[in-house]
Amino acid sequence: MQETIKNINIDLLIPFENHPFKKRDGIENEELTESVKENGLLQPIIARSFSAGTFEIISGHRRVEVCKELGIQTIPAIVRDMTKDEAIIAMVDSNLQREHLLPSEKAFAYKMKLEALKHQGKTYGQVDHKSRDNISDNESGRQVQRYIRLTHLIPELLKLVDEERIAFTPAVELSYLPENEQKILFEEIEYADATPSLSQAQRLRKFSEQGRLSIDTIFAVLSEEKANQKEQVKFKTEDIRKYFPKSYTSLDMQKTIISLLEKWQRQRERNRGDAR
Repeated sequence: MQETIKNINIDLLIPFENHPFKKRDGIENEELTESVKENGLLQPIIARSFSAGTFEIISGHRRVEVCKELGIQTIPAIVRDMTKDEAIIAMVDSNLQREHLLPSEKAFAYKMKLEALKHQGKTYGQVDHKSRDNISDNESGRQVQRYIRLTHLIPELLKLVDEERIAFTPAVELSYLPENEQKILFEEIEYADATPSLSQAQRLRKFSEQGRLSIDTIFAVLSEEKANQKEQVKFKTEDIRKYFPKSYTSLDMQKTIISLLEKWQRQRERNRGDAR
C-alpha cells in the first residue's frame, strides 16, 4: 500500500462518509484541546486522496475538529492509496483502539467492517463465533454479532444503552422487537422510569414473538420489582445541569461527579493521616 506524508490545508479534509464515531464534547475533548494547544498535533492523521484535490479522513476526525476550533490551518497527514472497502476497514480498526467507545459506536463500526469484508469476499453471512480475526482482535465473532444486533434498536433505545441505563445483554434481546413495539417500550420506560433486566427483556421478546406484546404487558413487566434491585441515589438533571458546561452529556456529568468524589475521598484520607 503506497503512502506519503504531507502537510494538508485543513479545508481540504473531508469527514469519512457515515463514520459511526461521535464527537466528544466533554472531558475527553477538553483534554485533547489542551494537548494540541500546548504541544501541537503530535500524531499525523491518516487520510486518502479523494475527489477534486480533497482528502477523506480515515483516522483523526476529533483531532481535525480541535485544530479547526484552534484556528490551525495546516496539519500533517499520512496519505494512503486505498479502495473504499480498504478505507472502511482501516477507519474502523484505527478508531476501535480508542479507550472509551460507546456501544452504538462499536455496533455500527462492526457492521460497516463486516459489510466491507463481504465485498472483498473474506467473510460471508453471519459472523462465525469461532472466527475472531476478520472483525475484532479481542472479541469473539459471536460477541461482534451481538453488537451488530444493536443497530436494529431505534435511536431512542440505543441512546439509553450508551447512557448505561439499559445494559448490553438486555438491549440485544430488545433489538428483536419490531420498531413499533420498540417505540411503545421507550414511552413506557420514560413513564415508569424503569428499564428491563435481562429476564424481563427475554420475556418481552417472547411475548412479541407470540404476538402478545401490548402496552399493558410492557407496563406490567417494567413495574415488577427486580430481584437484584439495589438502592440508588438519583439526581434530577435540571438540578445539576447548571454546574456543568452545556456540551456535557449525562455520562460526562456522571464521570465528573465520580472523579470529584474520588479526589474528595483522597483529601479526607490525607487529612486523617495529618491529624494522627
